[in-house]
Amino acid sequence: MRTNKKQKSNLSKMVFKAIMVIIGGFVAAYGLEAVLIPNNVSDGGVTGLSIVGSQLFGIPLGILIALLNIPFIFLGYKQIGKSFAIYSVIGIASLAVGTSLMHHVQTIIHGDTLLVTVVGGIIIGFGMGLALRNGGALDGIDMLAVLLSRKLPFGTSDLILFLNTFVFIVVSTVFGLQGAILSAIAYFIASKVIHIVEVGLSGSKTFKIITNQPELMVETIRDRLGRGATFNIVHGGYSNEQFKEITCVINRLEESKMKEIISDIDVNAFVTVYEVAEVKGGNFKKNDIH
Repeated sequence: MRTNKKQKSNLSKMVFKAIMVIIGGFVAAYGLEAVLIPNNVSDGGVTGLSIVGSQLFGIPLGILIALLNIPFIFLGYKQIGKSFAIYSVIGIASLAVGTSLMHHVQTIIHGDTLLVTVVGGIIIGFGMGLALRNGGALDGIDMLAVLLSRKLPFGTSDLILFLNTFVFIVVSTVFGLQGAILSAIAYFIASKVIHIVEVGLSGSKTFKIITNQPELMVETIRDRLGRGATFNIVHGGYSNEQFKEITCVINRLEESKMKEIISDIDVNAFVTVYEVAEVKGGNFKKNDIH
């Protein structure tokens, strides 16, 4: 009985993820066809190369997107995993079909280059981020970035932006230098939106604090911020002195309040701050700041 329930739950999650990836593909397709391409602004990655090929050779964009992504799908299957490859196939197919269905959709912005790059970047980034958040990718460059992020100390969105630098050089041959610059700006905006969609609008941070008043610091954090904290015993490498290091995970919106607390108690406290991709378990939730 429990096995059947678990299987149904897993199936429901898989279907939900697939639907989210499909929605992401269609959202990105709309951004391309209704905002970027009509204004001679390209996307990045394999999609950007597909746009260039479509402009040069007259081949439908959807066909090129599907064909050029095949090697990257194979790479994703071999190096990242079967489920990632499957969701990516779903996403890329959705993007390819979406561009074909929306090819003659009404352009929502004309001429205003600033508005084109901002709106286009937000729409594209939301679609790509939605796919990545649910285990898939809409572009081969995304897959390569996910793979490299496992081996390098950089986030997925940062690597996507770096790899697309080379793509925009190719884009400049069709859309000119101005078109390539606008494409790069749009994709920079998209990369930031991808990060927001992946991590969440507020995100979380970990504070590690070494202070001469650790008990008071923890008590104040609990009273004023509503957060728990843990102690780790650490030793100075030079002095061999023993310290209590405080570790506390907070919502990004609480960061300024945390810094204020630290400053009030010990202005000389040693503090390191880390970005947190995800927090699960325990009693972590957004608290009212008072």
